[in-house]
Amino acid sequence: MAGGGFCKLPGGSVVVALYLPGPPGGGASPGARVRVLVHAANRARALTRLRNLGLRAVYLRGNTEPPTPDEITAVLHHPDGLVWREAPDDDTESWHGIRTLLRSPAA
Repeated sequence: MAGGGFCKLPGGSVVVALYLPGPPGGGASPGARVRVLVHAANRARALTRLRNLGLRAVYLRGNTEPPTPDEITAVLHHPDGLVWREAPDDDTESWHGIRTLLRSPAA
């Protein structure tokens, strides 16, 4: 999986940042890549949190794109500790909770 990384925080926890394809029918545009941030006790636990949400093929290979200080602040201030955004380079787009990405379209 290209485009991911992590940052160890002073308290021992980590923030993992990954680029993932937006799920079909989710909150992202079709075919878009989204930046997902996860706050957890360690890297394995962060990936397990994503896999438990149904994102099964999630791997962190290397530390090529660790989270920026702004991304770390965003995920630490979110109650779930899981956020995403479609255009990571666009500072005008806000971070969204993971539930908005994974919800099914209204019938």
